Amino acid sequence: MKEFFDVTVLAILQGVAEFLPISSSGHLVIGQHLLGMNPPGMRLEVFLHVGTLASIFVFYRRPIASIFTGLFASDAERRREAWGYVAKIIVSALPAVAIYFPFKKSIDDMFENARMVGALLMFTGAVLAGTRFLPRGRFLPRGTNAVEFLRAFLMGCGQAIAILPGVSRSGMTLAAARAGRVSPEAAAEFSFLMSAPLIAGDALLHILKAVKATPEELVGEPSWGVVAFGAVVAAVVGYFSLAILLRTLRGRGFWLFGPYCFIAGLLVVCFCK
Repeated sequence: MKEFFDVTVLAILQGVAEFLPISSSGHLVIGQHLLGMNPPGMRLEVFLHVGTLASIFVFYRRPIASIFTGLFASDAERRREAWGYVAKIIVSALPAVAIYFPFKKSIDDMFENARMVGALLMFTGAVLAGTRFLPRGRFLPRGTNAVEFLRAFLMGCGQAIAILPGVSRSGMTLAAARAGRVSPEAAAEFSFLMSAPLIAGDALLHILKAVKATPEELVGEPSWGVVAFGAVVAAVVGYFSLAILLRTLRGRGFWLFGPYCFIAGLLVVCFCK
C-alpha cells in the first residue's frame, strides 16, 4: 500500500511540476525528503518521464502532425517552414547538451543536497517574479512574436540552466520567451516541443542504464503494474497542467509562480537537512 501511495505522489508531482514553472526535479527531491519516500527506481523514473512525454504529444498532437507532414510536403514554402522549426528545436537543445555531459557527475550529486535544491528553487522564484517587470525584447529585433533562431537559442540557454535540480525548465524557457516578446501560445508550444527530444533522450539513457543493471540494483523496484499506473497518472496530470499553464500565460498571472517557488525554497533551506 505504501508503494502504491509513494508512486502516486511522485507521479502527481512529476505531472504538475514538469510543466508548471515550479521545477519537477526540485519537487521530487523535496517530496522524497519531507515524506520519507525512497527515490524512484530506474524503472519508475523512466516511465514517469514517458508519461509526461506522452502528455506533450497528446496536447500538441495537431502542431506535431502539421510539422511532421510538412517535412515531406510538396509545397516548398510549407516544407521550408517545417524544416526550419525542427532546426530551431535542434538549436535550442545545444546549450543543454553542451553543459550536461561534461558536468553530469557534479549535477547528479546536487540531487542529494536538499538545501542546494531549495536555494535553486529560490533562484527560480526570483526569476519568475522578475518577469512582471521584465522589459520585453529590449535586445531583440522588433516586428514579430514568433520564435526566431535567436529566441530559440536564448530559450535553449534557459533550458540548459534548468538541468540543475530546483531550477524550472518551463520557467526559464518561458521567461526567456517573454523577454523576447514571443506570443504566449507560440512560447508555450515551442517550450514544450523543444523539451520533447531531451525528455526522450533522458528516458533512453535511463532505459539503457536499467538494461545494464544487475538484479541487485533492481531490488525494491515497484511492480510493472504500479509503474504503469504511475505513468498514466503522470500523463493525465501533465495534460491538465499544460492547459493550466497556457491559460496562465494568456493572462497576467505567470509571475505569481515566483513567490510560491521562493517561499517553498526558503522553507526547504531552513528546515531540511
